[in-house]
Amino acid sequence: MRRESTRPGRPPPRDLQQTSPAAKVAPAASGSRPATLAERALLQRLHQLAGGPPVRLRLWDGFAVGAPAARFTLVLNDRRALYELLRHPNIGFGELYSRGRLEVHGDLTELLVELYRHIGRMRGAWPGWLTALWRDPPRNGAGLGDARHNIHRHYDLGNAFYRRWLDTAAMQYTCAYFETRELSLEQAQLAKLEHVCRKLRLQPGQQVIEAGCGWGGLARYMAKHYGVHVRAWNISREQVAWAREQAAREGLEDRVEYVEDDYRNIEGRCDAFVSVGMLEHVGPANYGALAEAIERTLAPGGLGLIHTIGRNRPAPVNAWIEKRIFPGTHVPSITELMRLFEEGGFSVLDVENLRLHYAETLRHWQARYLAARDAVRADYDDEFARAWTLYLAGARAAFIAGTLQLFQVVFAPGESNRVPATRRDLYASAAVPLDA
Repeated sequence: MRRESTRPGRPPPRDLQQTSPAAKVAPAASGSRPATLAERALLQRLHQLAGGPPVRLRLWDGFAVGAPAARFTLVLNDRRALYELLRHPNIGFGELYSRGRLEVHGDLTELLVELYRHIGRMRGAWPGWLTALWRDPPRNGAGLGDARHNIHRHYDLGNAFYRRWLDTAAMQYTCAYFETRELSLEQAQLAKLEHVCRKLRLQPGQQVIEAGCGWGGLARYMAKHYGVHVRAWNISREQVAWAREQAAREGLEDRVEYVEDDYRNIEGRCDAFVSVGMLEHVGPANYGALAEAIERTLAPGGLGLIHTIGRNRPAPVNAWIEKRIFPGTHVPSITELMRLFEEGGFSVLDVENLRLHYAETLRHWQARYLAARDAVRADYDDEFARAWTLYLAGARAAFIAGTLQLFQVVFAPGESNRVPATRRDLYASAAVPLDA
């Protein structure tokens, strides 16, 4: 594949390619028998069930379906790969790609955009038995023990791994805020932090509670730039340790406290409650517990903000993502999300959708990850490196195709009249100076 490195702080090239590299191991099909007529018919049917996308599907023996001039080609390198893909396309595609048994010729992200759109239009025409067979299993929420395990599997892969491709300004693993496309990733992530602070209308001396703080960048930003005191909860041991070190390095220990504990155990009182990128790990079954935590801590005149990936309609998370990348995850629809605020009797003041901002964020992450992929492969293995290549491409494709959204919701206790009159103050000046 073509790999282009980009300097930190500069936007990646627009035409960045993610063409699948050839697997390190020769395809298992090199000595396989040619596909049978039945297998060729299955391939044709699979292409039809996918909505006839502009993708050429090719078997191990060279037989192919789809337009010869298609921009993309998927190559199944062995007979078993065909049946694994047919058994459950989401899991099959992820596993086969990660192991080099399915190759992609063409831009991986653009291919996935086409597949998401065509399959989305075709899914309603599938027979009921096939819909049931290919359905991703739902996840409703994790108990405390499972939540710790799930977070450990994803966020405790090692801080060094994430530092290879996240921003250097605040180590943010959530959607950035691109006021203009010319912003670097660092500038856009700082702009996101500022945008959140403005929405919370923070004032010096206020108390803030943050649920799910990641590497602690938002808490430090609030304390440093707004003079507030922050208590931030997180159950990822590696993230909390790193956040505490950063706070000490920046001289913020007296204003920021990182608590290694679950959101269900949050205590104290606050003028602002914020959670950026945690709700996906909560699940609808636990929305009541989160609402109760907010209700018992947020002052009557306070404001809150929830920032979460979302959907236009309820659906389970992709089964391969849940299995290999984000275990125990649920991405809520806007209807499901509103139940959280109904549970706590909160008034929803503002909903903003930053979907295309996340697509742009992922474009930057992809560029940096691909530039560091050889190092990732050396630290882990080829399967891990390919899996994360697919994950980042698939996430970006989902935001481009509109199958995923990014919601920021500002809310207040139901009886509070201390609410913003307009949004004018949010946009009085740029969220971050261009020379940041």
